[in-house]
Amino acid sequence: MPTERKSAQRAQEPIRTSHPLTGKFIVFDGVDGCGKSTQLDEFEKYLSAAGVAYRRFREPGGTIIGEHIRNILLTQRGEGMHIRTEMLLYMASRAQLVYQEIRPALAAGMAVLTDRYTSSTLAYQGAAGGVPISDILATATAATENLWPDLTIILDVTIAEARQRTSKKGRFQQIGLFEDRIEQRAAQFHERVREGFLAQCTQFPDTYRRVGATGRKEVVSQRIMTVLKTYFNIKK
Repeated sequence: MPTERKSAQRAQEPIRTSHPLTGKFIVFDGVDGCGKSTQLDEFEKYLSAAGVAYRRFREPGGTIIGEHIRNILLTQRGEGMHIRTEMLLYMASRAQLVYQEIRPALAAGMAVLTDRYTSSTLAYQGAAGGVPISDILATATAATENLWPDLTIILDVTIAEARQRTSKKGRFQQIGLFEDRIEQRAAQFHERVREGFLAQCTQFPDTYRRVGATGRKEVVSQRIMTVLKTYFNIKK
């Protein structure tokens, strides 16, 4: 990940507050079933209590255009899609989200939270799908105009546990009447995805943190908050 990421590139003067998370861009990522949504819900409670203005988005999606792209990517409408096409569609949705929502929120001094970002593309279409990592990074740089998160938290669980969680919830995520096309892929594919996420933690140690996501949600939340408080030097 380029070290000269520019989450601080903002079009206007940010809101001045004393909280270290003001204007920070934080991504929660990991394999399907790792608990991202649950932990983002918990983190939102902390931000609200701390008085930090924030916006939260999901990927792909977050804009009208992005939701249309999501419907193609995650439903059977995308059956037969080439892996490079898949990568480019994720990037197209991301480009719109960055332009329309993320940069304006950062410019206003808000913390920005996203459920997935380029880290997912590196894992799913890169490590598991075979698209060269260098191609993905170059495309991401163009799509986001070099906007990288201040911190990416990888919630790590085994694929067996992740699949058990989704089956218990009766979850094959519904997009309209369709099941999540990518979530249905074989366990071996998702094992490579997990390996891809863990490899990123090693490759980009300055801006990535792995958090074990096994256990009660309150326990995992405490682990995440310990990481955040240490990383951003939060006193309270």
